[in-house]
Amino acid sequence: MVNMEGASIPLDDTRTLDLERSDSRHFLRNDTVDNFSWSGLTVTVKDRQTKQARDLLNDISGDVQAGELVALMGPSGCGKTTLLNLLARRPATSGSKVLGGTYVNGAEVASASFGQMTSYVEQEDALIGSLTVRETMKFAADLSLPSSVTKRQRMERIQALLEAFGIQKQANTLVGTPIRKGISGGQKRRVSVASQLMTRPKILFLDEPTSGLDSTASFEVMSYAKEIAKINRIIIITSIHQPSTTTFQLFDKLLLLSSGRTCYFGPVAKVQSYFDRIGHPIPTSMNPAEFLLDIISSDFDTGKGGGGAQARVQEIQKAWAESTEAIAITRQVSERNQEAGKGMDKRSTEDMARPGPIRITAALLHRSFIKSYRDVVAYGIRIVMYLGLAIMMGTVWLRLHPSQEYIQPFINAIFFGSAFMSFMAVAYVPAFLEDRANFAKERANGLYGATPFIVSNFLIGLPFLFIISLLFSIVSYWLSNFRPSGDAFFTYVMWIFLDLVAAESLVVFITSIFPNFVIALALVAFANGLWMSVGGFLVTPKILNPFWKYVFHYIDYQSYVFQGMMVNEFSHRNYSCGKQCQCTYVTDLADQCLIRGTGVLQEYGYATGRTGKWVGILIGIIAVYRLFGWIALRLLKR
Repeated sequence: MVNMEGASIPLDDTRTLDLERSDSRHFLRNDTVDNFSWSGLTVTVKDRQTKQARDLLNDISGDVQAGELVALMGPSGCGKTTLLNLLARRPATSGSKVLGGTYVNGAEVASASFGQMTSYVEQEDALIGSLTVRETMKFAADLSLPSSVTKRQRMERIQALLEAFGIQKQANTLVGTPIRKGISGGQKRRVSVASQLMTRPKILFLDEPTSGLDSTASFEVMSYAKEIAKINRIIIITSIHQPSTTTFQLFDKLLLLSSGRTCYFGPVAKVQSYFDRIGHPIPTSMNPAEFLLDIISSDFDTGKGGGGAQARVQEIQKAWAESTEAIAITRQVSERNQEAGKGMDKRSTEDMARPGPIRITAALLHRSFIKSYRDVVAYGIRIVMYLGLAIMMGTVWLRLHPSQEYIQPFINAIFFGSAFMSFMAVAYVPAFLEDRANFAKERANGLYGATPFIVSNFLIGLPFLFIISLLFSIVSYWLSNFRPSGDAFFTYVMWIFLDLVAAESLVVFITSIFPNFVIALALVAFANGLWMSVGGFLVTPKILNPFWKYVFHYIDYQSYVFQGMMVNEFSHRNYSCGKQCQCTYVTDLADQCLIRGTGVLQEYGYATGRTGKWVGILIGIIAVYRLFGWIALRLLKR
């Protein structure tokens, strides 16, 4: 095996590669996985066009021993990912019927126990780009290892994994964001795999780990995976599309699929002899993987003459079904199942322990804090954007005077400051999408649920949103010459802060349901447009259409912010009526050529003395948005 710098790593170098013996006994498990098998796996769905039952997978069986690296190969759409998900006890396909079973050491294992001994690496690297490689590993440890594991033991395990995957020299390098360059694609894939090995899984599933990598990087990633599997007796099952010859030869076993059926399962070393025997010899000058994919693909079958690719594939599938190898695997799995006990479900609770919810929430808060101050997309750009908005607002509505011709500009400035601050929360969508993708990966691997994620996401945003609110208010409030008093200023800051918290909560709610950038962005923008329309500025609540008023106005957080800011400005301020003393708002101060600010509030139907009530309602709306986001994440397993 060769590391990044070209130096070989000896197979007996237990210091760097033998993770089972690199640190304390607290990491050791009482269970061992000597083999993993599956029998008769079948996934059936209803065809949308014909309405007939159609098999995505049909009677798939296999057997893998500890320390083996297994490849799932086949043309696009053959069922590789479906099979990998099924083996990992993940949902196969919506509305599908699943038959067959999976067995550990010949025994059926409860899903909870199975989840503790396995891990799954997604095709896409769901990594937080603003963390360093070492920090990524550290938080993987914090979120997965029990409190009985000391800090020193965690650091030893992290260092062992960094060295085992040849990324120790990149330990303090950022993973990388669209703005800040980080480690290479191959190194990211190794970080993804290494972080999933933190819990010492006995079975590791990799979904297209070489996707998007060149042949050199692909070989590099799979070489590290093979050595880790061999030294630590981990079973690694990976779907892979078209490996190079050297990468293909790294695998111990191959499961070849076409149209959901097995074309071959067994040692890679015996592929040549098997296909020679069934009449499809592999040319010595050709990449074996490429040849196999060509002969089992029927995507471009013309159907002419009745003897095309489809017939060839069916012939290969039939040959396998009738082969002595297939019969032997089925018999072997069956015999082992009859002899096996149920010992795998009797592991101690200490071995299955995970960190508690408070510790997980604290780890997520720490990780989010690092991301927040490093990732300019999350808050840095937004702070600059809001400051720019404050300067623009303060200079457009510059030094407004307390006279009646400036009353409407004051109202316009209040609306702009509240509504557009809320609208610009759409900038939070990409940052939350990254957090959500990472949550989905970690939740699928059983690390934590929706509650710690929602709680930590909410708490980490509060100080940053308060800073934004304060900076925006310092610039815009005094430039525009709103009511000059300290309590009025800090009340204004409070309303801006609650406005931003509600707007960000709306982003969390919508993006939790629709984790797609374009869709989430469009829906958040639409929702804010709706809230602007019914908030009370464009059409006052006194004349607003009853449908919009009773269905949307009272649940519009912008409406309470607008009311609160209007009362804050006009409830304790008077405005001159001009030289001719013709007051546009008639109040009890008309004989003094003044307009009492409460007269403006009466035109909008706003009463004073309700600030506490409006704040309470606004906090309730924020809580509902977060609750709905939590429900969405609980129900949507994607």
